[in-house]
Amino acid sequence: MTLRRLLIAAVSVVALALVGVWIGRIMQPAPHHGGAELHALMHDGLDLDPAQERSLGLLERDFAAKREALEARLKADNSRLADAIAAEHQYGPRVSAAVDASHVAMGELQKATLEHVFAMRAILRPDQQAKFDAAVAKSLAQPGK
Repeated sequence: MTLRRLLIAAVSVVALALVGVWIGRIMQPAPHHGGAELHALMHDGLDLDPAQERSLGLLERDFAAKREALEARLKADNSRLADAIAAEHQYGPRVSAAVDASHVAMGELQKATLEHVFAMRAILRPDQQAKFDAAVAKSLAQPGK
């Protein structure tokens, strides 16, 4: 192999590796903001009674553990995607399977988040639920959410 061909091959491998990393980063969920808006509303804007505060604490603890596990799974799926891209250098069967796996993990994270939102809503009184619903609707309507 000539030096020119070796250099072209090396540059191609580096370029493909960078594309794999870029795709993995695109598929990575945005940094979790912790539901700051809903968290602030729940703790500061709804005048929760002590029983609601205890229930909320349990919900938050349980969801944090579930979210952490799902985010770790998604990160591992994205790592497998990067490996598949580096191995196949095309949209082949390994890349396709890795994309499908990461989509499943993203969907499960979204479902778990929605279950958590509805569980929080369930501990609220009707007057609190109206404020909560408005905050959820506003959050979902913002661009980039």
